[in-house]
Amino acid sequence: MQRPDWAPETIDVERPSVARMYDYYLGGSHNFAVDRAAAQAMVAAVPEAPLMAQANRAFLRRAMQFLTEAGVRQFLDIGSGIPTAGNVHEIAQRHAPDSRVVYVDVDPVAVAHSREILAGNEGATVIQEDLRHPERILGHPEVRALLDFSQPVAVLVVAVLHFVGDQDRPAELLATLRAALAPGSYLVLSQASDDGRSEAERAEAQKVYQRTDNPLWVRSRAELTAFFEGFDLVEPGVVWVPQWRPETPDSVEDAERAVFLGGVGRLGG
Repeated sequence: MQRPDWAPETIDVERPSVARMYDYYLGGSHNFAVDRAAAQAMVAAVPEAPLMAQANRAFLRRAMQFLTEAGVRQFLDIGSGIPTAGNVHEIAQRHAPDSRVVYVDVDPVAVAHSREILAGNEGATVIQEDLRHPERILGHPEVRALLDFSQPVAVLVVAVLHFVGDQDRPAELLATLRAALAPGSYLVLSQASDDGRSEAERAEAQKVYQRTDNPLWVRSRAELTAFFEGFDLVEPGVVWVPQWRPETPDSVEDAERAVFLGGVGRLGG
């Protein structure tokens, strides 16, 4: 296919990307035909796929509202994806203009577009890095220049962990991040779960994502809860994302259809 002008030369436009598939689910325009085909295959296997992305995005928005009201002014968004409406820095800086945000993503398209959006914003930046290398994220000069780890920081790992396999020891990755945080910091997690899904749905979803650079690792509520070790869970704990502090009672109906579980934890001390 012809490479769009906005696509970095380093990316493979013939292989689907989970970031660009997610962009497609959210109604974005920064995706290729191969991404749309893979996303449509996922929708055929799991019709709730667009709902999953939208419900997860709404969870992020509500979590950000909670964090800003709690006084957090520093945010490290790992696996931030391709920018869409309601970005973390937009929410944070609307509430508190002095908020500082670092976006982290491994996808060059996501990073390129984040740089365009953030041009001229001294309170936000983006780096290209992988959750699997938390020490490189924490030690990155741009991260250190913008965030003060002696003060509370909210670490956002939203819709990312299901692309981190057990062989990469996600609990240890999160523990490395936790060790760098000051008391009063927060961790926001969400990830796809197979709780309540049929074996056929699980197998088809795995088959779709095997075509990307990021196979799918779904986990249970108990497994996601265990990732909050060292943090005190904020009510209502780890739940289907529409159930996390919903704005209206109607939004929690058939919450399990959202497929994502999520929660927020606070570091005490």
